[in-house]
Amino acid sequence: MKQPLGREVMAMRVAREFRNGDVVNLGIGIPTLASSFVPEGRSVVMHSESGVLGYGAILQDSEGSIDLINAGGQFVSSQPGMSFFGSLEAFSMMRGGHIDIAVLGALQVSDTGDLANWMLPERGIGNVGGAMDLAVGAKRIIAVMKHTNPGGEPKIVRKCTYPVTGLRCVDLIVTDLAVIAVEEIGLVLKELAPGYSASDIQAVTEPTLTVAAELIEITL
Repeated sequence: MKQPLGREVMAMRVAREFRNGDVVNLGIGIPTLASSFVPEGRSVVMHSESGVLGYGAILQDSEGSIDLINAGGQFVSSQPGMSFFGSLEAFSMMRGGHIDIAVLGALQVSDTGDLANWMLPERGIGNVGGAMDLAVGAKRIIAVMKHTNPGGEPKIVRKCTYPVTGLRCVDLIVTDLAVIAVEEIGLVLKELAPGYSASDIQAVTEPTLTVAAELIEITL
């Protein structure tokens, strides 16, 4: 039975990429959920352009403080050693190469890792936030999104048709159907959602995928 991944499961899979000591920035949407799924035993430092370093999991509205929120405006928990600062320092960290991993939502990702995530031309709506700073400043970019748009069209494309946020910046794509690495040879299909085959994923992906020799089902 084919079973696309839900938002929280996608966030769990993303969180598996975090390593001890990583400084991680989480974008709005699915990415913010990953702070609640850091694997047990790993120490990760969460950074937000809202001016906080070292926050924890997302809290319920009744538990949170308006003074402690993530990029999406969600309440988050405090952690020992957490620090606060202004936007100048927050963006300096992003632009200065101090972020190990940035997890960003995406509208499109190209076969060379170009990222489009800030403007929907058909709606005339756009908000870049800190995405461009992260695209050029973070050491590793993980794009997380649904595999297709609401019309069923591929969001992994040969060339982005939406305004580009950053060129050749995405290293890994996590969708509700697959995990795909952006490598020198192109896009490499590494993992599949339960019940899906490589041909199923190729059918909803515009560029040609290289199938990893050890293709596996996504597990958490």
